[in-house]
Amino acid sequence: MLKRASQLFLPRLINTRPISTTIIMSEAKQEHPKQHSSHKKKSKLQVSLKTPKGTKDWADSDMVIREAIFNTLSSLFKRHGGVTIDTPVFELREILAGKYGEDSKLIYNLEDQGGELTSLRYDLTVPFARFVAMNNIQNIKRYHIAKVYRRDQPAMTKGRMREFYQCDFDVAGTYESMVPDAECLSVAVEGLTALGIKDFKIKLNHRKILDGIFQISGVKDEDVRKISSAVDKLDKSPWDVVKKEITEEKGQSEETANKIGEYVKLNGSLKEVHAILSQDEKITGNDLAKQGLDDIATLLQYTSAFGIDEYISFDLSLARGLDYYTGLIYEVVTAASAPPENATELKKKAKDKDEDASEYVGVGSIAAGGRYDNLVNMFAEASGKKSVKIPCVGISFGVERLFSIIKQRTELTAAVKPTATQVFVMAFGGGKDWAGYLPERMQVTKGLWNAGIEAEYVYKAKANPRKQFDAAEKAGCPLAVILGKEEYLEGKLRVKRLGPEFADDDGELIDKKDLIDVVKTKLSEIHEDGINEVARLLRGL
Repeated sequence: MLKRASQLFLPRLINTRPISTTIIMSEAKQEHPKQHSSHKKKSKLQVSLKTPKGTKDWADSDMVIREAIFNTLSSLFKRHGGVTIDTPVFELREILAGKYGEDSKLIYNLEDQGGELTSLRYDLTVPFARFVAMNNIQNIKRYHIAKVYRRDQPAMTKGRMREFYQCDFDVAGTYESMVPDAECLSVAVEGLTALGIKDFKIKLNHRKILDGIFQISGVKDEDVRKISSAVDKLDKSPWDVVKKEITEEKGQSEETANKIGEYVKLNGSLKEVHAILSQDEKITGNDLAKQGLDDIATLLQYTSAFGIDEYISFDLSLARGLDYYTGLIYEVVTAASAPPENATELKKKAKDKDEDASEYVGVGSIAAGGRYDNLVNMFAEASGKKSVKIPCVGISFGVERLFSIIKQRTELTAAVKPTATQVFVMAFGGGKDWAGYLPERMQVTKGLWNAGIEAEYVYKAKANPRKQFDAAEKAGCPLAVILGKEEYLEGKLRVKRLGPEFADDDGELIDKKDLIDVVKTKLSEIHEDGINEVARLLRGL
């Protein structure tokens, strides 16, 4: 009976497609008591069942993968001494105002709520600085995993969305120069390699070096930030396009733009670029640039100690458009970060340029961060608190962008099942006296739960073999524990591997008391090297 049932009813893959649905709601006809001859016309209200632009629902195996990313990163943050916090999803509008440069236009502003103007948080950094200032915290290592919101053009398949998760690790407090900065860079490397991403580079620059270059080139102090925003586009646009923006849109001279161009095209290893800049008398003669060079010289010792030099590229074109950065800045890129070579052509051909930009943009940076020493003090002074400088530095991982890269490991992704179920408890029998062993299945399942083993059973008293095998396949579990009508009365259970390749295998008959040990042994054999499908996916094995 068992062999035949497993052959006939071993699960078949079920493919489902999302269905776009429209609900039509009709108001019933109503008659006014005094107007029997006139009837109100039917009115119809159409509701499209879709998520807002730039957002999506997450379910099934995608959620399993995302949860594994969160767990990997939160474990990393804890290893580095991080404590977690949470802040409101919206902040007072004045808290966010003026912190993001040209990107401030992407903030979601909310309606007036009882006299308070609020906005959805744009990132997790500004709320953290507000939290530190508000609570008079002198030092903290914190991590925060939460959603942020940006009214940007989405590119859904590239992980560029309007609602997305960030995973941040920040260090606030006064410490030896560049020590927290180096640790944040190490956190970036550890986090990405733990997710199986190896072909990445940390593009690094120093805000003081960049500001020194602008001063040397003749940019006025009040124009520095808008020129930074233009230079920051060099990862997406060629120098000719950026130069045109600097001169025609930002009002700088041709000479100034050319001087900037001489520097921002420079990139290489930390040691190489530091050596080149150290021999430049204009750079060493500028106070700001010299401070930045000294920081890089110190940083070189620590990145070498952490063994992460091979991942770092000193790139003077990196500017990071956010206004609050004061020192070291960095962002992590991969081959998938850049847009396609024919991006301009693809953009022209795109049918709806406002809907989704996936065809002609890249993933962008998958992690980024830097030093922001004045942000906490800015909040403290604005609120009338005692002025105190709390230096800060941090790194932020973009989960949606990481997810889009991990999903490209198609074979490994296909092996990930939507549930964590490892064992399906079944019962086979028949005859007039057969009740289905439902309480008995529940009892066996409870024993597995108590042992920390993920298990399920069919919620039906008399479930036929096919329904049980179908349910086991849908759960994606690799093992079945079977209660045979006669075998169970003799204190026996059957443990069977599931899957087409085991159709002819009746499984192993064991004593009830040995169930937990046998199941654990078989599960360890199933997961090669003790690693399950999700762990194999994240590690790229």
